[in-house]
Amino acid sequence: MEDSLTVLQACRRCGYVVPSLCTFKGGKCSVASCRVCLVKVAGVKDPVHSCAYPVREGLEISITDPEATVARRTNVELLLSNHARNCQECDKNGKCELLEVANLVMARPSSFGGAQTKVTIDNVAPGIVRDSAKCILCGRCVEACKEAHGIAVLGFENRGFDTIVAPSGNRSFATSPCIQCGQCVNVCPTGALVEKSDIAKIDEAIKAGKKVIVQVAPAVRAAIGEEFGMKIGTPCTGKMVAALKRLGFYRVYDTNFAADLTIMEEANELLERLAHNNAPIPMITSCSPGWINYCEYFYPELLDNLSTSKSPQSMMGAIIKSYYAEKNGLDPKDIFVVSVMPCTAKK
Repeated sequence: MEDSLTVLQACRRCGYVVPSLCTFKGGKCSVASCRVCLVKVAGVKDPVHSCAYPVREGLEISITDPEATVARRTNVELLLSNHARNCQECDKNGKCELLEVANLVMARPSSFGGAQTKVTIDNVAPGIVRDSAKCILCGRCVEACKEAHGIAVLGFENRGFDTIVAPSGNRSFATSPCIQCGQCVNVCPTGALVEKSDIAKIDEAIKAGKKVIVQVAPAVRAAIGEEFGMKIGTPCTGKMVAALKRLGFYRVYDTNFAADLTIMEEANELLERLAHNNAPIPMITSCSPGWINYCEYFYPELLDNLSTSKSPQSMMGAIIKSYYAEKNGLDPKDIFVVSVMPCTAKK
């Protein structure tokens, strides 16, 4: 066994189940904050955090020690006592790691009462909604925000019982240098960080008789099968298109077409720049809204190097509202374009 492994990582490699809420990416943890992965180590007085305790030769570990078992259950019950109880309305219903762990340790939700931390709900940003009533202060989003792009927008605000996770000063994502990449949403174990839903807008458009046309990014048809237990990378194009048609979409189109347009537009722009000695070179693609946000916030000196072309998603929307509408005798006002994309920044 490698010396760099933690007890939690070693246990999971050996097939033992140790509950944890602040670890992700193969058991990596930097804050040891949830206190749910406690185990008993021979010769150590109190249970230890298995996510931060290093493995060494001869170490004797007990996962089922009564003291560790009770401590895990108590800590989960304390988390539940400060947690919103609207599970049926939560986007993470059925996929909530807190409820999964609570069932595993047989926690009783009503064991503790009293005051709860003041709630902040931030639904101003286009792609991400933050609800501190569901936050368990695990720190996974804080680490993901640092690791994904080195931005570190999220952090722990206030102290003690008033601690929350938020952009500096408890600002909205909309007024902070957040690029809306959604990596924090991917690692959140509860419904504290979720993608903003636009399903209600689609329902309204369909009921209003609009020609609701959907474009789907290539990554979606390659990834959606995982949600239905299929092997990673299984192409589900036919099933996906059939499902979208049954949901009420008038037409289903592939964003790949607009990606080809983007390549042609950017190639022409590059040739024009090369023909002028004073044009900004190198030319950098502008096809990713997340990258554009990142450049505007952190590298504004490179803005002149960005291509002026729209992203494939935006080009497809423009083509449907103009060329497609004209060819099919439709009023653009009667067309409602929906994008199914793999990134919250595209909202």
